[in-house]
Amino acid sequence: MRPPMPPRPSVRQLEYLLAVSDTLHFRRAAEAEGVTQPALSAQIQALEEVLGAQLFERTRRKVLPTAAGRAVAARARVVLQALDALVDAARADSAPLAGPLRLGVIPTIAPYLLPRILPGLRAEFPEMVLFLREEFTDALLERLGQGELDLALLALPVDGAEFESLPLFNDDFLLAVHGRHPLAKKKRVVERDLDGEEVLLLEDGHCLRTQALAVCSRAGAKEATRVRATSLGTLVQMVAGGLGMTLLPELAVAVEARSARGLVVVPFEDPAPTRQVGLVWRRASPRGAEFARLGERMVALLDDHP
Repeated sequence: MRPPMPPRPSVRQLEYLLAVSDTLHFRRAAEAEGVTQPALSAQIQALEEVLGAQLFERTRRKVLPTAAGRAVAARARVVLQALDALVDAARADSAPLAGPLRLGVIPTIAPYLLPRILPGLRAEFPEMVLFLREEFTDALLERLGQGELDLALLALPVDGAEFESLPLFNDDFLLAVHGRHPLAKKKRVVERDLDGEEVLLLEDGHCLRTQALAVCSRAGAKEATRVRATSLGTLVQMVAGGLGMTLLPELAVAVEARSARGLVVVPFEDPAPTRQVGLVWRRASPRGAEFARLGERMVALLDDHP
C-alpha cells in the first residue's frame, strides 16, 4: 500500500503566490487575479500552513518575500509553466492553434503589421483566442521566458539560448526628409549621403533605435540629441515640420507618411539597410510546430496585402 502523500498546494494558491511576489501588494495582487483581498490572503495563509513556512513579511506599508518565499515562488513559476506546457501539448494534438495564444509585439511593428494580417488569421484559425501585449523587446523577452507570453513578434536576432527564432521577412529602412532638404530630390540615396547629417531617433528602449544607430555609425551621421520621440508617428511629424530627418521602416511608411504634409520618403540603393522581423518562442515549448505554421500564414497574408 502506497504511503499517504503530504498535502500539496493547489494551482490557484501558486498563482496567488506569484501575484503577490510580482506586485509586492496584496490588494493589487487580488485585483490582478480577480478575487477579493481577504480571499487571496486566506489562500496565501493556507499555502504557508501546507508548506510549514512563512512566505511573506507583512507590515502596514509593504510586503516582502522571505527567503523561503523567494525559493518557493521560483519553483512555483516552473511548476505553472510545466502545467501550461501540458495543456499546450494536449491542445496541439487535438486542434492546432486553438485556445488562448498570448502574443507580444514591439511598438514599431504592432500598429503596422497586425491590421494587415489579423482578419486573415481569425478567419483561418477561428478557435484561436488571441491576447496581445505591446512592449519593448527586453520586456517581451522577460515575459516570454517567465511563461507570461507564448510567442513574441519582434526584430531579430535576440539573445538567449532558451529561445527559438523564426525569421519572417526583412523590413528595409527608408530615409524620411522634409521636401526642402537636398536629399529629397534624389530618387535613391546611399548610406554615405548621411555623412555629417543629424538623424532623429526614438527614445531608449526601442530596438529600432539600436538598429538605426548602427546605420548612422556606418554612414558617419550623428544623432540629433536635442529631441527624441516615443513613437514613429511623432518622429515623422517632427521631420515633416522641418526638424531633421529619420530612418523609417518600410512597414510603417503607408500609415505614417500619409498624414505628414511636406514629408518625402526616399529609398536606399541596394543593399538597403534593413531589420529582420520574426517570431520568438521558448525552445522548450511543445507548440513550436504550431508557431512555425502561424509564421508561414503571417507571411502569406502579408504578401496578399502588401
